[in-house]
Amino acid sequence: MNAARILGTAVVALCFAAAGPLHAQDKGKDKALKSTVVTKVLLENDKVRVTETTFKPGDVSQSDRKARANYVVKGGTLERTSKDGKKAVYERKTGTSVWLAPDSDVVKNVGKADYVVVTFTPK
Repeated sequence: MNAARILGTAVVALCFAAAGPLHAQDKGKDKALKSTVVTKVLLENDKVRVTETTFKPGDVSQSDRKARANYVVKGGTLERTSKDGKKAVYERKTGTSVWLAPDSDVVKNVGKADYVVVTFTPK
């Protein structure tokens, strides 16, 4: 199972390496809400940036993000608040992937356990 997961992750990373530019991290535009998540860079080159982010319960992330794919390492329940104030609560299951369009939403772990995600962002 782990070999299949690693292979799947590598395939996704290679696909993004061939994609066009699309990436941004927190530019510090709005420091009113400080990001409390822990992000570790796993791979970065001129084609792609791969990060692992851990949200402890209650942790918040606010940043300008470009289109990206997320692979959920450890699932959980998140609350997403858009710029217009609309809130949505959703669950991400371990072992699933999702493509996300560019956004600058605020994301909060509203679950009771850590949420861990690997993000593949083409440059």
